[in-house]
Amino acid sequence: MIEINHLTKDFGRVVAVNDLSLHVPAGEIFCFLGPNGAGKTTTIKMLTGLLRPTSGDARIGGIDIQRNPVEAKKLIGYIPDMPYLYERLTPEDFFIFTGDLYGIPRRRILEERETSFDLFGVNEYRQMLIKDLSHGMRQRLIYAATLLHEPRVLFVDEPLIGLDPYTIRLIKDLLREKARGGMTVFLTTHILALAEDIGDRIGVILEGRLHALGSLSELLQQAGGQNLEEVFLKLTAKEGRT
Repeated sequence: MIEINHLTKDFGRVVAVNDLSLHVPAGEIFCFLGPNGAGKTTTIKMLTGLLRPTSGDARIGGIDIQRNPVEAKKLIGYIPDMPYLYERLTPEDFFIFTGDLYGIPRRRILEERETSFDLFGVNEYRQMLIKDLSHGMRQRLIYAATLLHEPRVLFVDEPLIGLDPYTIRLIKDLLREKARGGMTVFLTTHILALAEDIGDRIGVILEGRLHALGSLSELLQQAGGQNLEEVFLKLTAKEGRT
């Protein structure tokens, strides 16, 4: 579902992503790990068409994201680490607005809204202005709206920032369920326990290059660690860093 071939992005002298090649199949939860500034968010922005690569290409469901961006984006859902919502809308209005953007029939939007708002616990807040919602409630709303058009690939940048334990469990269970249904989930996180818990495969990026790739058991064997934290620290350590 995701094909990345020699993807590179530089910002002048800074090479944020360096010759990245990676394939992620349908139904996989892929966790993309790396220290701050390693190139995780830049990669996601190129895969979602928000940044143009310096070289290389990427395909979503076989569609080149640069040559056919509209068609590729129809297959994509994207939840950034700090999602933007129109604060003067209510959750009801925002959900309808999102559905209209994807050309979804209004009747289906309204039906899905009831189901999603019940699942994510948004009903009590559905007529409040978004500007008055808590961070956790905003996150629930963005998940509900992003999944409305049933994307085949979901990109999530730091999915659990600032969430309470109940919402964390809700999101983890949801991602597992969507992957079982065939959705590809590509997420970045600094919460290594999350990657251990739900990742089918894990990739570690360092200074723009893919440093390691495999299942948790494969990475533990390769690096000789007892858990993902040990493996991550070994793989991303520099000389003189402890």
